This record gives sequence, structure tokens and C-alpha cells, in this order.
Amino acid sequence: MDVAYGYGVPKLWSETIEEHRREVRAAILDTTAALVTHHGLRGATMSRIADETGIGRATLYKYFPDVESILAAWHERQVDAHLAQLAEIRDRAAADPARRLAAVLEAYAQLSHGSRDNHDPELAALLHRQVRHLEPALQRVHAMICDLLAEAARTGDVRGDVPPAELADYCLHALGAAAGNHTTGAVERLVRVTMAGLRPG
Repeated sequence: MDVAYGYGVPKLWSETIEEHRREVRAAILDTTAALVTHHGLRGATMSRIADETGIGRATLYKYFPDVESILAAWHERQVDAHLAQLAEIRDRAAADPARRLAAVLEAYAQLSHGSRDNHDPELAALLHRQVRHLEPALQRVHAMICDLLAEAARTGDVRGDVPPAELADYCLHALGAAAGNHTTGAVERLVRVTMAGLRPG
């Protein structure tokens, strides 16, 4: 059977059952995301997801009870990938604390901007209702930015009269506006304004 989206179920020759299950789960997530991208949220039904993935409906229901739970898992995977990307940028950025902070804030803002472009309104509303699974990820981002702010404050690049945790709140709320901006230039200006608010004096 040809799979329209190229995410067919992997063969049973996977080295372990657990690896096979991970691969099937990933194929389900990828297929569902492709269906939503090409046909909208209503175009992704459990029957169609099973057909396009190349598995039986009974097998699909062993992994997920409904489309909403598949999309929640897909979104969680996306968020985990974004966290890994932010950590990589933090670790490879210049040794200068202010530049490391700016690099991470810029990346966070661009990711927020990109997530807006990739979601149709119906999908965005669905994901917005599932914010609980985002809390741990937001806490990790907050902790990362807080550490960078504390480091930059010690070198005098960031104001020291406000606790780093409060400044991290300021950054995340300010850069959350990037999701509503329509151009990369607007996002870059927002990052510059946010950085200006962090400077001493």
C-alpha cells in the first residue's frame, strides 16, 4: 500500500518491540500533522489517520483514544524539540553573557512567531485548550532565561535591582507578543526593545 504522506508504519523487524512502538507512535503523529496541514483539522479523522499510517483502527486506538490526544502528543513533541533548540543555542552562543541571553531571547521570539504561522485558527484554539501539558516546558524556559539573566547581572550587563525571576517573567510576557507579529523584522525589533529594558540604568 502506498502511503500518501510517507509516514507509513514501520515493519516488525525493528530491533525491539519498544522501538517498534516508538516508531509507530511517531508515524501516527507525523501522519496526523500532515493531514491537518493539507486538509485542516476536520480532515484528520481516526479512520483516515489509520489508513494513511498503514495500521488498523484497532491498533490506532491502542495508542490514542481520539484525534485531540494525538494532536496534544504532537504538540508536546514540538515543544520538546523547541526546548532542545533553545538549549543548543544557549550552549553554542558566545561566551559573553549578554550575547548568550540575546541569542536565546531572539530564538524564543522567532519560535513563538513561527508557531503562529504554522497553526490554522481551529488547530490553534484546540492547542490553546491543552495548555496544561505546556506548563513543565514553560518552567524550563523560565529557568533557562533566569540563569542567563543572573549570569548577565553578575557581569553588569543586566540590571541588578530586579530579581532574575521577575526579569524572566518580563521577557517571556514581552516576547509572547511575537506570536501576533506578522514579520521577522517586527520580531527582531521586539527583541531589541526587550533587551533595552533589561539594561542597567
